[in-house]
Amino acid sequence: MNPPDQKRGETWRPALVCALAGGAVFQFFGNASFGYIKSASLFWWWGYQWVNPESETEHGLIILALSAWLLWRNLRENRSDGSYESHRTDAESHWPALAAMAAALALHVVGFAAQQARISVVALLLFTWGVLRLGGGRRWGAAAMFPLGFLVLAIPFNALDSAGFWLRLWVIKASAGLAHAAGIGVLQNGTQLLAPDGRYSYDVAAACSGVRSLMALLALSLLLGYLNFQSWWRRGTLVLLCFPLIYLGNVARISAIVFAGQWGGQAWGEHVHGVMGFGVFVIVLGGELIAARLMERVWPESSAGVPPAVGGDAGGTPALLRKLWLVAGVVVVFAIAALFFLAHLASLPPRGQVGVRLAADGQNPVELPVFLGTEWIGRRTEVTAAEHAVLPPDTGFSRRDYVNLANAQQRVFLSIVLSGRDRSSIHRPELCVVAQGWTIRAVTEHRFSAAGRSPASFPATVLHVQRAVQTPRGAVLVPQLIVYWFVGGDTVEPTYWKRLACDAWNRVVHARADRWAYVLMQSDARDGDAAALNRMQVVLDQTLPVFANPPDARK
Repeated sequence: MNPPDQKRGETWRPALVCALAGGAVFQFFGNASFGYIKSASLFWWWGYQWVNPESETEHGLIILALSAWLLWRNLRENRSDGSYESHRTDAESHWPALAAMAAALALHVVGFAAQQARISVVALLLFTWGVLRLGGGRRWGAAAMFPLGFLVLAIPFNALDSAGFWLRLWVIKASAGLAHAAGIGVLQNGTQLLAPDGRYSYDVAAACSGVRSLMALLALSLLLGYLNFQSWWRRGTLVLLCFPLIYLGNVARISAIVFAGQWGGQAWGEHVHGVMGFGVFVIVLGGELIAARLMERVWPESSAGVPPAVGGDAGGTPALLRKLWLVAGVVVVFAIAALFFLAHLASLPPRGQVGVRLAADGQNPVELPVFLGTEWIGRRTEVTAAEHAVLPPDTGFSRRDYVNLANAQQRVFLSIVLSGRDRSSIHRPELCVVAQGWTIRAVTEHRFSAAGRSPASFPATVLHVQRAVQTPRGAVLVPQLIVYWFVGGDTVEPTYWKRLACDAWNRVVHARADRWAYVLMQSDARDGDAAALNRMQVVLDQTLPVFANPPDARK
């Protein structure tokens, strides 16, 4: 080993020690949520998302490979022609690495306590940057910044499901409109497009217009901008342009499927479905390349804005090596402290409040009453095997389908799902509703009265939904109202995101994990929204005193 290489190797040894210490934290106490992936390893949790089709993150492996190539490319392009000592002239160059790794461990503690593995993945990327910055100095730190940031797009951001959901509905509506304009009488039923004569029926899945294509094509646009331009506003323009192109591409895909199904039946549409999957990428990539060429021609970049190359790898002077080993020692101490704290946090018994009253078994909500006065009777609705298989085993249930004895057409379904220790017991209701074939026409908020309680009313989210039902006279749209809210130990939240934020705050700040109750009511709305809400209020007036905790309850 020649002297420069030997010195360079000496600077990487402290970084390797930091990597091993941080790796132990992320491996043994990286994931605190075991609802779906029963592993404490953050590496396993993240890698599993890349091979699990339901995670909609199968592009993660491609992004990982591209990130590695970008790092190699940046290191090659930024290598200076000077000596190996050039970039170690900054005696304080190790402090950014220490700050990054310390902040990453603190951020991971927050993510672990909140049971938010995605936060921990961001912490892992930040810690990785600190390791590279410590071992390779400013050159490696600069080269790794974009590749590691690019890896954020390989995280399964379920928060984007909502954006993907609305994109999905817009694509379906636009495709149906194009079909109608061409004289094709396609029917829309939730996320389904079907022929009135039954010739074809297609379910527009999320992969056709949702998060998978959104994230993959967003990554492609970001990469294209990074490779072609130096200025961030030009890169940002290409990223913003990908959104309308994704929409147009998916409208073209679904419309082509409907036209093919109309002309050749189900099989033709399914064949076009596979072909047009590549067509969407061609449309988006083609549009991005055209926009990039136009920007290069109309607004060419000057070389003056290109940053100079950062110096090459440095030698390890004794004074510098002592500082690097000091940083490594501090990081190891922080990592050991994090391991002990996270182990203590994971071993704590469940601590928190329960959103509703419990049955005798201590797991399920109290059983809902069978009779509501002399007007309503509640029929038991069993929990399906699929629900038991998907949700954590300590999830609790209580539900009944209430029928008005004087008019069997008036029904109110009441369901309570009670989360266990793991926050993954509760999902966003909108996604399940669409999966069941309903189309959401509008989303509003309604306040139900809670007589004799404090406060005297509480907010709930109202989903105005409909779906087509075949009758002897043809397809008829049936409207219904679906109402839901979430009950913690001392609060009622009308939306999933407010519940998630409140739960994360309690877990991180107060080390308190409430068992949240997800309460849902559903009723037919053919006689009007006001009548449906009134029926729900009647049922709630007699069931709320049974399942709701007293105002001063603290369990």
